Amino acid sequence: MILKLRRLEMRPRAALCAALWLSACTSVPLPQGTSLSSYAGMRPSTGILAKARLRVDPAPLLAAQTVRIVPTATQIGSSGFDPKDLALVANAVDRALCTDLSDRFQVVAPSLPADLIVHATVTDFVATNRTAAAGSVVASLGASVAGLGVPVPRLPIGLGGLAIEAEAVDKDSSQKAAMLWSRGANIITTKARVSTVGDAYSLSSAFAADFSRMLLKGKDPFKGMPAIPSMQRLRASLGGHPKYDACKAFGTAPGIPGMVAARFGLPPTWTDKGAAVSR
Repeated sequence: MILKLRRLEMRPRAALCAALWLSACTSVPLPQGTSLSSYAGMRPSTGILAKARLRVDPAPLLAAQTVRIVPTATQIGSSGFDPKDLALVANAVDRALCTDLSDRFQVVAPSLPADLIVHATVTDFVATNRTAAAGSVVASLGASVAGLGVPVPRLPIGLGGLAIEAEAVDKDSSQKAAMLWSRGANIITTKARVSTVGDAYSLSSAFAADFSRMLLKGKDPFKGMPAIPSMQRLRASLGGHPKYDACKAFGTAPGIPGMVAARFGLPPTWTDKGAAVSR
């Protein structure tokens, strides 16, 4: 009976995935960079919208109590992106990781020892076409003004994406979890923002959620049902102070102003002030 229910639950998800791919979804490669201590033993695991390869060692992850986050790096060169935009996306990854990992771990300052040290590296950006994004924003706002009450999908062109690799190592630099992850924007669930890194910025929290869930649960994050966001996550997403002081280094989320800016397709730089301290 339980198996039948799970199958019924999966059908809408599978249908959504198929619809997204058939309608429009950016295909982002799953590149292997050079930042992880090891790439051995990683196996494919795919979510509804994300592609991934991962390795997870459950016992030490579940026994760990403290974590330290190393600021996210990039391995894509200049690629025509504004360095300030790249830094904003990297910081958004760190902020989301810090918030999500705070659900179970104590996040400590860079100068303190920790059971796990986490670091991520952006390995690919797919630029968002600003002209196409602007067209999508105008169409969506026009539908709202007309009172249609029906969400208007984005134009199926110029969608961006993001690829990241990350790992968690212990005090002896022994890898306990690792993930290669990529995901593209789609016309239904990713809001258009008039910025070359608009989609990458939006997807940074999706990566953080998947990677953090792997560390929190000590298992493949793409299996099972997603968890309900904790109160501390909701508070942080609304621009509240983070649970641990170490997370303050990554600044606070844009909160309500950021949500309004996203609704009108404004660049994330307009409301996100980035890191609170020098990186």
